[in-house]
Amino acid sequence: MSEQKDIWVVIEHAAGVVKSASLEAVHAARQLCSQSGGQVKAVYCGAQSSEGVKTVARSGVSQVLLIADSDLENYTSSRYLTALLKCMGDAPPFAILMAATNHGKELAPALATHLGSGLATDCIGLDYNESSGILVKRPVYAGKALSSLEFSGPEPVIITLRPNAFRADPVTDAKEAPIIEHSPEWTEHSRLLHLKEIVKGSGTIDITEARIVVSGGLGMQAPENFHLLEELAEVLGAAVGASRPVVDNGWREYSNQVGQTGRTVGPDLYIACGISGAVQHLAGMSSSKCIVAINKDPHAPIFDVADYGIVGDALEILPILTREFKKAVQA
Repeated sequence: MSEQKDIWVVIEHAAGVVKSASLEAVHAARQLCSQSGGQVKAVYCGAQSSEGVKTVARSGVSQVLLIADSDLENYTSSRYLTALLKCMGDAPPFAILMAATNHGKELAPALATHLGSGLATDCIGLDYNESSGILVKRPVYAGKALSSLEFSGPEPVIITLRPNAFRADPVTDAKEAPIIEHSPEWTEHSRLLHLKEIVKGSGTIDITEARIVVSGGLGMQAPENFHLLEELAEVLGAAVGASRPVVDNGWREYSNQVGQTGRTVGPDLYIACGISGAVQHLAGMSSSKCIVAINKDPHAPIFDVADYGIVGDALEILPILTREFKKAVQA
């Protein structure tokens, strides 16, 4: 194993704004390095003048490795992979961490394949042991159990972290880390994929990164009733999710689907409205810190995992919740 236990964190950003999940990964790396004695180095791909570079430099890292190129301002897997491998050279770090976002889920396995390294995805726990190296915990069997794993094989090990699993208070007293600039050298392979257009999204919060998620099931009765969820979400600054039957019926987009075949969320607050609580749905939200369930059926399985339950019609209860939360927010 490397004598120097440095950990790299690949930073994800959009329009120069650093994703909160990447800052969580920085926090996780700092905790590991406090045990291993290594340094945390953030890898930022993009423009030199980006405000995101300064944000990362003040996040508590020891160094920012800036791979400066305008072609990296918007993510493409082939160019990020080429840039990372070039920056690494003959001195790979002990480990590479990144958020388990859509980008991280694509980049991490590609990087592990090129390096022949071990890969652990969607991790919710990290630890360090001098003899075994980094130990990870990740959900298995649709979230019904946790597996504890250690790595074997060459370094660096590649780890993706579930958003909202490693949150911490923002670093306010850290000195601004030095920024070391690298220039990528593009290969013919890295130029096979070109970004031609960015289609503007809905502007809503990504459910995997949201602190609060308000989800609806078939108990919402019709797609037009989802405006009740959207009104509550607007008051709370929340994202709107949905169960698989809702998505299958075409009421909501797949990007809203929470569950085993959808997206996994771990917010501070999850409000399940008209969702019975099938095991596939529970697999995607059971790690939420507080679960509130609203359902007409007092025997619905969702109440078995809920911290708070409201037995009643979601269509009648949601307007009341929205009104009361609005009063609390404005108070």
